[in-house]
Amino acid sequence: MQWIAGNADDILTGVPPAPPAPLGFETGQASISGDYRDGNEDSLYASSWSAFVADGVGGHAAGEVASATVAIRLASMLDATEGRLPGEDRLRELVAIANADLALRVRMDSTLAGMATTLVGLFSGGEQVLVAHTGDSRAYRLRDGSLAQVTEDDSLVRELLASGAIVEAEVADHPLRSVVTHVLGGDPEDAAALHVSAEPLRRGDRWLLASDGLTDYVPVAEVAETLDAAAGPQDAADALVALALRYSARDNVSVVVADVVELTDPPAYHPAFGGSAAADPASSRTLEV
Repeated sequence: MQWIAGNADDILTGVPPAPPAPLGFETGQASISGDYRDGNEDSLYASSWSAFVADGVGGHAAGEVASATVAIRLASMLDATEGRLPGEDRLRELVAIANADLALRVRMDSTLAGMATTLVGLFSGGEQVLVAHTGDSRAYRLRDGSLAQVTEDDSLVRELLASGAIVEAEVADHPLRSVVTHVLGGDPEDAAALHVSAEPLRRGDRWLLASDGLTDYVPVAEVAETLDAAAGPQDAADALVALALRYSARDNVSVVVADVVELTDPPAYHPAFGGSAAADPASSRTLEV
């Protein structure tokens, strides 16, 4: 006996089965300056096809300008291709262009010299997701109640840990824990250091993108519990920010929570900026395109 896959009615009528719906994201997002910072140097973007968090690097000039510049430029290029990403090479090209915008802005305004930003993002192709990052903003995946950290920080303490100079117990309180070893700062070598990995998309997975204002202060077990308990992605994002405040996070806190779902055509979920990118007039023009 030969088994023929497909709907019986379609086979009898000669109508080919409909292709599976592409997978993308239903997102929730939140970004706050926190109780100990006057301004918000974080930026974020969330849509049905892509989501990312950029954290302006503390101690550098105009971190909020750097994070907003990269977020808005990257989002505008993705929107021009209807959000879908053609592949890793194209992603690297887009990040390199956004990074070059930082160098251009410094040439136009020398007071911005030294600005830089981290970046962590998800970019759906319908069947798989590209996870990209540089710096210490992180991506996590919650699957079947288990939380896994998908990215590894570009930080000095991680290099010290890998070399055996310190042990894991020293990481959380190390005086140099905020020192990052790779960021986007306008140099072509910055974009070349971007980490990119491909992961399969699975319905029901819940992804978290977060700046270190969350991960430096909230124990990962509580992050996992909060993500798992929330009914929807916006509920999860709001609960994580509230949790960071309860832990007296001394940094800006930005999160995007992205649930993997089947997308309609056109997608039902609308793009949005957060943090310093939302305050930049260019972000509203990007969303109007």
